[in-house]
Amino acid sequence: MLNHDILIVGGGLTGLRAAVGLCDRFDVGLISKVYPTRSHSIAAQGGLNAALTNNPESRDDSWEKHTFDTIKGSDYLADQDAAEIMCKEGIKIVYEMEHWGCPFSRFPDGTIAQRPFGGAGYPRTCYSADITGHVLLNTLYERAVAKGVKIYPEWFVTSLCIEEGLCHGVIALDTQKGSLIPVRAKVTFFGTGGYGRVFQQSTNALINTGGGIGMAYKAGVPLKDMEFVQFHPTTLIGTNILMSEACRGEGAYLANNQGERFMQRYVPTAMELAPRDIVSRCIQTEINEGRGFDHPLGKYVHLDLRHLGAKKILERLPGIRNISIDFLGVDPITDPIPIQPGQHYSMGGIDVNARCSSDVRGFYAGGECSCVSVHGANRLGGNSLLETIVFGKLAAQAIDEDMTKSPLPLPDEKPLLRMQEAMEAKIRRLTEPGRGEKAYKIHAELGVTMTEKVGIFRTRKNLDEALQVLIGLKERYRQVGVSSAVRYMNYELINTLEQEYVLEVAHTIILGAILREESRGAHFRLDFKTRNDQDWLKHTIARIGPDGEPAISFKEVIMTRYQPMERKY
Repeated sequence: MLNHDILIVGGGLTGLRAAVGLCDRFDVGLISKVYPTRSHSIAAQGGLNAALTNNPESRDDSWEKHTFDTIKGSDYLADQDAAEIMCKEGIKIVYEMEHWGCPFSRFPDGTIAQRPFGGAGYPRTCYSADITGHVLLNTLYERAVAKGVKIYPEWFVTSLCIEEGLCHGVIALDTQKGSLIPVRAKVTFFGTGGYGRVFQQSTNALINTGGGIGMAYKAGVPLKDMEFVQFHPTTLIGTNILMSEACRGEGAYLANNQGERFMQRYVPTAMELAPRDIVSRCIQTEINEGRGFDHPLGKYVHLDLRHLGAKKILERLPGIRNISIDFLGVDPITDPIPIQPGQHYSMGGIDVNARCSSDVRGFYAGGECSCVSVHGANRLGGNSLLETIVFGKLAAQAIDEDMTKSPLPLPDEKPLLRMQEAMEAKIRRLTEPGRGEKAYKIHAELGVTMTEKVGIFRTRKNLDEALQVLIGLKERYRQVGVSSAVRYMNYELINTLEQEYVLEVAHTIILGAILREESRGAHFRLDFKTRNDQDWLKHTIARIGPDGEPAISFKEVIMTRYQPMERKY
């Protein structure tokens, strides 16, 4: 058994920033399913928001205005105290990352460059060309290594141990050695990322299954607002690789098969820089009504960068150009990029407060696996990278404060040993003869169902059908088996263990979407097309019930100074 004061699960921006903030005072261990610099944070392209006022067009910007844009963008479902904290802290975070060596792009006067993003009143997105997540992650990883954080790369957490309201730690599988190891900690922090791969068409890496969210749920931690799933407007046809909002921030157009900049018809003021939920619905409407292009890989519209010129594309969007050429043979300097909407982000997640603490003693969560909630029903572009680092830092401060005021001892090891024994028995069962179901088949069918029936436009009929498919898949999972009993480097085993949690995540998404009879942000019901503040200005909470089925309740949204109004752009 391993012991740490603080155990962090997840090697992306949130987990690394929490580790950096705690390792000077505590014994910190960090478990990452992949090598930390392969975490999905590295795929973020466009930038992070902060009211630095460096752009000549943003001299009147402020963290208060950033907060208003965030809350309006959330369709008023964000907890306003948390949004205020994020936007205020964001300014400090950008300068902190700069001082730690992050190579931001610069304006001619040497200040950090800022570009416009959708739903923002000012150009406030700080960036490094179109590889912002890459440079941020490497900056934090270098700092974590320099500070001596103990990192367990390529370890897979199989289960979270919570007993009688106290978190004891986790059981982890050392992927390279095949050993199942209990890891005991006074505090456990999850920064395990989002649930993009619950959907077939997603910008997310294959590791983004939402397993950490489902694991916390199965252990008894409630989830919040799981029905709110962001679909990014511009993903590459076929692969659904992200074509950053930075493209539109730099001036790219969206055009249909008639050569029309169709956003003029929907949001004539904001055009291509409307919030993501609105732009995604506009693109999907164009496709549904026959104004898209046909391709063997699907229907699409054009993302046109040609008028920006080669110099600007090569300087500010080099990664976008390389991806377009490498994956589709399209050079955006000379040809428009074929794009379609795809799942991108998880607004919902583990229910935590603005200190990243849950209602389980010793368990905290932050970043995309959590729901603080700063994004509410729809996240603004540039606020996710901001959230990861801000709340990684604030979680570290909160854990430090809590451990100073009321130190937690190392918990009893017996619950962890019992859980280890149960997991050993489960793995043995998975390799028994006669278990003919395969996790990859279940996962593929789930992804298709979620994309087709729980997507951009939702109806009660489609959601009910998705629920029935989901229930059938959960029943089939009981017969799932693994081909080989070898445990080291056995990714079939890892995927099979994780699939149980993926199904639970999908279940909470579907149930929340069925119950929420309104349209708010990214949740758009064709049978309830308007926002209903009287009945639905509240968070959806999902807990695992005594029978193992989700139990849904609701919680008030925290309001401060921003009263709901009609969301116009």
